[in-house]
Amino acid sequence: DADKGCYCLKWKDAQGGCFAYNLPELSGEAVKAAQPQRLEDGAALAEMAVLQDCEEAPEGARLRNIISIGEKTAERLRCKFLVPVNVANEVPERICAASPEDVKKVRANAKYSDGTCVEKRVDWYTGEVDFAHPGTYRVMGRVHQNHYEFPVAWHRADPCIGKWKGKYYFIATNDYDNNHSLYIREADTIPELVTAQEICILNTSMYPHLGNLLWAPEFHIIRDRLYIFHAGTPQEFEKEQCHVMALKENGNPMKASDWEMPVRVVKKDGSYLYGEQGITLDMTEFEVNGRVYAAWSQRQFHPVDQGAWLYIAQLDPEEPWKLISDPVLLSMPEYGWANNHTFVDEGPFALITDKKIFLTFSSAAVDSTYVVGLLSADPDADLLNPESWVKENYPLMSSRSKEGEYGTGHNSYVTDEDGLVWNAYHGKPGVDGPRSSGLRRVHFGADGYPILEMTEEKDLAPELTEVSMEVVVK
Repeated sequence: DADKGCYCLKWKDAQGGCFAYNLPELSGEAVKAAQPQRLEDGAALAEMAVLQDCEEAPEGARLRNIISIGEKTAERLRCKFLVPVNVANEVPERICAASPEDVKKVRANAKYSDGTCVEKRVDWYTGEVDFAHPGTYRVMGRVHQNHYEFPVAWHRADPCIGKWKGKYYFIATNDYDNNHSLYIREADTIPELVTAQEICILNTSMYPHLGNLLWAPEFHIIRDRLYIFHAGTPQEFEKEQCHVMALKENGNPMKASDWEMPVRVVKKDGSYLYGEQGITLDMTEFEVNGRVYAAWSQRQFHPVDQGAWLYIAQLDPEEPWKLISDPVLLSMPEYGWANNHTFVDEGPFALITDKKIFLTFSSAAVDSTYVVGLLSADPDADLLNPESWVKENYPLMSSRSKEGEYGTGHNSYVTDEDGLVWNAYHGKPGVDGPRSSGLRRVHFGADGYPILEMTEEKDLAPELTEVSMEVVVK
């Protein structure tokens, strides 16, 4: 209260009585020394500035005090927490071209409400251009957008798409047979993976040490060799552990016999990762400045269940099932959104840009409360030092991200032939629906951080898809 030169603290107790303190400073000592003033008939709430109408307030928000902020701060908050939308798609007014290939090279500059831009391919129609005769032609085009109806793969969770020797490959946890097999799809492009044939490359009858629960497979290329990181157990869930499976030299990823036997991950002293104390799963891999790192989820059950925590260590690139540093704790499920129904941080996956290393992870129970969180670090930081990592206090993706998709999480990333980054994730088409895979483009916001809630209609406004330019044939 600037007029009184003090802070006013107002509250309502369990009996409905309203009270107020006038405090010279905000401290426990000031509260102890102050005498509460009783406010009659709910005046404490009536005197507060109450926002009666706010169209942008989140669902369930309780509107009370107003804090005035400057427009610069407001705009930064809008850019940070609202999903940007496509506001323009610009192409050159005129180009010179000698062939249809010259026209196809021209891309659209897609602009967004937060000031960011993305270059996108355009499907140009050049059928009316006679490249054998000089002239000027008006050419129409449509900004290209791949359409992925959710789900793109039913009963497939923890999806991962990798690129190997010019082909794209899709793999995921198989919920259809209760996690007893791993299937791979192969295609020339990411959209073609949706309808590609599936081939089983691993099941629980092949090896005695993997007799149950094959989980969270991921493709990783290390020193020009293809690997699948996954979890497995000889029998019960309490023995689930991280494994690494290598593709044989000159092997075909679509042939089960071309994959070597999965090897269980070991620590630098040669002992098994986490031994018999608990489970390990969801191991991922990434390389920074020539060093190869692994991050995974680990859960101790005895003597008490401590929940699933994220760890990081350095890997031997020649034998990537071996750690060459001690495991370091990265993250615990400390926020409310990470503790819905169970306390879990799992499913880490790296997304690396020239300015930041992002490590997304999933939290809470694998139901409609499942969400995606974010850790980040600078590329030149000591990644084995927990203080190098910053953890955001809000989820990047949840059941509120898109209507009809519940419990979205356990995601991975892949870059397509146009240089666009895609987020492969699983969700449920209904609160009690089966875990199934989806695809969504990753947008990088004004601060360079990934936005995982970019839906197709926000990515490309339907009314802005058509573009045109003049093509001059000399």
